Amino acid sequence: MERVRLAAREQPGRTERDTDMRGFLPLALVVGVLAAVSVAAGGPAAAPNGITPIHGYQDWKVIAPSYRPDKDHIRLIYGNDVAARAMESGTRPFPDGTVLVKVAWSTRKNPSFPAAVEPGKFAQVEFMIKDGKKYAATGGWGFARFLGPELKPYGDAPTFVQECFGCHLPVKDNDFVFTSLARSPR
Repeated sequence: MERVRLAAREQPGRTERDTDMRGFLPLALVVGVLAAVSVAAGGPAAAPNGITPIHGYQDWKVIAPSYRPDKDHIRLIYGNDVAARAMESGTRPFPDGTVLVKVAWSTRKNPSFPAAVEPGKFAQVEFMIKDGKKYAATGGWGFARFLGPELKPYGDAPTFVQECFGCHLPVKDNDFVFTSLARSPR
């Protein structure tokens, strides 16, 4: 840190804050670059609002499982490090940089034990990305959904997010998030 302070003093017109922030890209720029790389590499298309699937989320912390009887979906919710810390501490609103991912599968009965219900075919993956400025119109959250194994973007226009946001309005007091951390004894 001392080297950073010295470097700031040695560069006319540069402040210590300018130097401390050097090397950090705004979240919006990072998302845009990832979208361009994904499309150029033949990856899944972006949602109408520009959000692309985030690779590697399967290595993130599992926040909770869930079941939607109306959709007959088993779901697993993952969170990045920012989301995991916020869930652990109960921090609300969630800080910018929080990313939650909900993966859904159809259900099937285990052929060896029919009383057990387990994940069947992959149905969809959904992303919630917290950026209070960029997504101010939807409570600070960017929403995206990708359907089927081909990860087909959901929605025909960027306004599709109003459907997502409308569904999340009943949990406004939990910063528009349905999920709670599933705790288990240690």
